[in-house]
Amino acid sequence: MSSADDSTTSKEESVSRFVRARTNVGDFEVTICTDGTYRLDGGAMFGVVPKPLWQKRAPADEENRILLGLNTAVVRTGKHTVVIETGIGNKQSAKMREIHCNQELLPASLAAAGVRVEDVDIVINTHLHFDHCGWNTTLHPDGSVTPTFPNARYFAHRGEVEHGYLQLDRDKVSYLSPNYDPLIESGQMTLLDEDRIAVDPAVCPGISVELFPGHTAQLMGVHIESGSQHACYISDLIPTSAHLDPTWVMGYDLDPVRCIAERKRFYQRAIPEKWLVLFTHDYATPMARIGLNEKGKPVVIAKE
Repeated sequence: MSSADDSTTSKEESVSRFVRARTNVGDFEVTICTDGTYRLDGGAMFGVVPKPLWQKRAPADEENRILLGLNTAVVRTGKHTVVIETGIGNKQSAKMREIHCNQELLPASLAAAGVRVEDVDIVINTHLHFDHCGWNTTLHPDGSVTPTFPNARYFAHRGEVEHGYLQLDRDKVSYLSPNYDPLIESGQMTLLDEDRIAVDPAVCPGISVELFPGHTAQLMGVHIESGSQHACYISDLIPTSAHLDPTWVMGYDLDPVRCIAERKRFYQRAIPEKWLVLFTHDYATPMARIGLNEKGKPVVIAKE
């Protein structure tokens, strides 16, 4: 093989690893970047679902962990560059890095997708768990923490910040305040609430948020609409395509009964309107269209 062929192969491998998917939603370009993969306990990820069932869809390793993606959606509207979720980041302890086996790839992934951090002007966090907002800020060798996207306006739900500050035994390890406190203190983060979302859910033209409580009390999905096309980054309401069954909720969900109801509500629109669904933790299938099988269960009908 020639050196030119080697270069082409290397480029293709880089794009495959760092840019997980790319498509158009109307006039918008949607790119799925990645902070890499990480591993979490399969039992926790599938709650009360018996292992003989879930491991058919998500094989576990010798420590019962399953492989998950850390998918960041980048939407280029022509006027705005919007980043949805920012992965785990680089502020975890050495112990947690060892447990999760994460790679901190998002900066390289954005670069591979042709996205300069200085050009990002909107960042949306669907909630503030550590694996969704880690690269909001960057930890430097001198111990300082600065915004990863210096020119962006960040959006998160006020209730997420307030819940994180409570440091409840149930989920305190999920909230790392250096991921958001510096942005709140500088005024760079806009904190939304139910009243604001009810009156004006738009973050910018074509991008809006909607509450889908259950995983957390203030979990937000992000709608992407251009022309007649519609995509939705549904976050941890449906973390992977293996979780499409409404009853296959996670042990991490604060209100699993509400999760089931919210999934059903989501499907009532997403399936008949043929939305493109963006999964936050599905490495192999970061985006897909869903439908109902012969048993009336939601399934992937087309990958993009």
